[in-house]
Amino acid sequence: MLELKDVCFTIKKDGEDVNLVDKVNIQIPRGHFMAIVGPSGCGKTTLLKTIAGLNPESAGALYWDGRNLSEEGDLDPSEIGYVPQFSVAYDPLTVDESVEAATRLRVKTRDMEELDQRIDRVLEETGLTTIADRHVKVLSGGQKRRLGLAMELVSDPKLLLCDEVTSGLDPRSEREIVRLLHDLSRREGRIVLSVTHSLAHLELYDSILVLHEGRVAYHGPPDQMNHYFSVHDTEEVYPKLASQTSDRWQSSWMKHRGPYYTKLDRNRTKLVDSGGLHLPADPEPVPTQEVTDEKEQAAKEKPESEKIRTPGFFAQFTTLLSRRWRIFFRDRGQVFLQLAILLCFPVLVTLFKDNALGQIANLSETRLGNVMQDFQEQQVVRQDQVRVGSAVSGIVMFQVILLALMASNNSAREIAGERSIFEKEKFGGLRPTAYLASKIAFLACLVLAQSLWMAVFVNLFAPFRGGAGGFESHIIFLLLVNGGMTAICLGISALMRTAEQASLLSIYLVGFQLPLSGAVLALPDSVEGFTRPFISAYWAWSGSIGALEPKVLEAVKTVVDTSLSTREACLYTLGFHIAAGLIAAWVGTRRHQWD
Repeated sequence: MLELKDVCFTIKKDGEDVNLVDKVNIQIPRGHFMAIVGPSGCGKTTLLKTIAGLNPESAGALYWDGRNLSEEGDLDPSEIGYVPQFSVAYDPLTVDESVEAATRLRVKTRDMEELDQRIDRVLEETGLTTIADRHVKVLSGGQKRRLGLAMELVSDPKLLLCDEVTSGLDPRSEREIVRLLHDLSRREGRIVLSVTHSLAHLELYDSILVLHEGRVAYHGPPDQMNHYFSVHDTEEVYPKLASQTSDRWQSSWMKHRGPYYTKLDRNRTKLVDSGGLHLPADPEPVPTQEVTDEKEQAAKEKPESEKIRTPGFFAQFTTLLSRRWRIFFRDRGQVFLQLAILLCFPVLVTLFKDNALGQIANLSETRLGNVMQDFQEQQVVRQDQVRVGSAVSGIVMFQVILLALMASNNSAREIAGERSIFEKEKFGGLRPTAYLASKIAFLACLVLAQSLWMAVFVNLFAPFRGGAGGFESHIIFLLLVNGGMTAICLGISALMRTAEQASLLSIYLVGFQLPLSGAVLALPDSVEGFTRPFISAYWAWSGSIGALEPKVLEAVKTVVDTSLSTREACLYTLGFHIAAGLIAAWVGTRRHQWD
């Protein structure tokens, strides 16, 4: 049984406390199907989220089978299912793949046979068996709602919460979904609560909860609602609510609820007697002191053995990573964009190769001779140094900036773009660490491919003028700047609520890399000291420039006024950028950001 006693949810508005849910008192027995209705803004979804634990109650208490959830912890992820109004599946996946991924993330199965049986059963229950191979993006609205239900039923929840799952559907699809929810409530004593704005098909519900400004105005049988509100048609209930304050409706209901609850009990008894509702057997009573220790231990362990367990970190990680690669390769637009960037960006860099190579070949030692010849030779060498320094420094910085742009494209939308799905899966038992680890593994592959290809391809046409190990050092810094910017943009993506916010902030971050690096124009000392620690492009550029041949290094120094940092300082700083980005991503994934 689910019971709410004086439950409130309060927010601050203009410095004052406002109760969005105000002293709700209801009891919902097992195997019950209840609709939560009311005009827009009356607190329907807020109440549902409070029951789910997404909104912590400000006062009162919630009880589940006699257990105080406020004091003894929330419901286990396997006990509760939440079907939001938005889609919870990825468009490139099929129905079967979506349900399989949900099962692997929420249920620890013994073997593949048990996994397949659970998936097949859920597909059959929700009527999705015939379209199991169809992609999510081509499903109708009603089919997507069925899929959302299927993905929640994989863990056999005893409490199923549905938020506006019939909104936007045609009348036929709406009735089919309501009928499906009705049937689900008749199995194994499952409680199904459905928030709906529609007043159609109310006869399929066991009870109707009418809210007005966060307060209970009515909770009783559907066929008694018109009588209570003194209306001839159900559609007149909402206008009738506006005729009195919510406080008066709540007081009236508290006075008259007795007969309506009696009618609910009679309806329930008839339903059980007729076989329309099959309830599981009541749990065995707690053993008395006379029971032996062995029997007492067995009684305690029995519920645990039947309890659905959540998969471990590694199982969730592999499921998420496999799903991410499948989505990536099925998104032709994303694959084409990655390939275009991977191929075109290095080609852009090599456009400057002829000038760079030619200018480097013009370098020579000054010859001894008369003063005029010596002066002319020094002038030629100085001019060559300027051209060589500009070309080499520009090519290195061009590589760094392009890799920073790749990094932004890699991860700016990686988490924020699927925020709603991630929050839903986290509610269902997904470990944030497994989710973040799968993102890091996926992005690490992109970083390696992009950085190594950039370095190797450019070096084929414009060999890196480094000393012993110079090219290897250059590769390391390209990897670090790509990895650092990818990690930082991933952190931004995890902290932002929307993909648009994350993308915009990441683009600004990349845009400031070149002007604030000091590689083009030296910055004022006051600005440089403040901005330099945060500019990944500077540290990758400085570290790569420091690995050049001495003659080329001197040429670069003749054209830039910015001082170069040591290789160790560049390595440590870029490593710090990676760590800071991952920490921000960890904080963002753990933080509750349910919309």
